Formats: sequence, structure tokens, C-alpha cells
Amino acid sequence: MKKHRIKYPHLLLLLFTFILSGIILYEGKTYPSIHNFIVSLNYLGVFLSGIFYAYGFTAAPATAVLLVLAKEQNIILAGLIGGLGALLSDVLIFMFVKSVFSKEIKKLEREKIVRFIEKEEKKLFGHYQKYILASFAGILIASPLPTEMGVSLLALFRHISIKKFMLFAYILHTLGIFIILLIGNYI
Repeated sequence: MKKHRIKYPHLLLLLFTFILSGIILYEGKTYPSIHNFIVSLNYLGVFLSGIFYAYGFTAAPATAVLLVLAKEQNIILAGLIGGLGALLSDVLIFMFVKSVFSKEIKKLEREKIVRFIEKEEKKLFGHYQKYILASFAGILIASPLPTEMGVSLLALFRHISIKKFMLFAYILHTLGIFIILLIGNYI
């Protein structure tokens, strides 16, 4: 007997999160109870949305909740609170990558293919390689794109302290959430 497996389970789950986001945004007008519940969460809702904003599969619904809450909150305070929630998630990811993957990353760095890629990157980007990588990680962290990738890229930097990472991540997430709140305030 043949087992039927879903061919693209992760993409299907991601699609589900987008559908859930649409329900949060648009059905709140049809079903005021959804909208009222989200609004009743007040700044706790902003903080929780910040936590979920940092994870790829929950970023879309978290963004939708932030858009709903934008008209009900002080945008600056909400951005700062949402940034704290996202920072909490980022620190968990950062510590996990630093502790769990550090030995494997050191082993991986000795592989021929990795050394070849590093050599080619240095040819292409020169001394700006680490700045380009950090900039790319920053874009991933600030946006509702998969933050885990950006945090993991920063965790690979050997000399980044947890304090520097926390400051960098907090500023970027707060900026990203603030922009979402601004958009939500005008739609």
C-alpha cells in the first residue's frame, strides 16, 4: 500500500499562514468579534505579535495583527514594545544557533566547497564581504521575511557579542515593526 505524502508541506503551511493573515485583516470587518478581540489585547497583542513576527511561518499573521492594532495604539510605543517581543525571539534563535551548531559550523568551514565559496566571495566582494553579509542579515531581520536566516547569519560571525547582536536586532525589528504600524495607520 502506497503512502500519500504532501509534496510541499512547508509551502502549504506557509500558504495557510497567508490565508490566516487575510482572515485577520479582512474578516475583522465582517466579523467584528475578531477585530474586537485583537484590539482588546492592546500592547500585549503588540508584544506577542513581535514575538511571532520573528519566525518565518508566523510572520504573516503577526504582521496582519500589527496592521489591525496600528490604528488603536501609540505607534512609537507599539513599535518599541513589538521590537522587544521580536528581540526575545531573536535571542532564543541566536543562542540556539551559537550553542547547538557551533561545532558543526567549525567542521563545515573546513570542507572544500565552503573554502571555495569563501574564496570566490572574497574575489567578488573583497574586504566588504562581512558588511554585505551583515546588511543582508539586517534586511532579513527588519522585514517580515524569515528572520531565522538573518539571525543565523549573524550568529556565524565569531566576534559578535550577544550585546551587539541584541542592539542590532532590536533596532532593526523596531524599525520594521514601526514601518508596518505606519502602513496600518493609513490603510
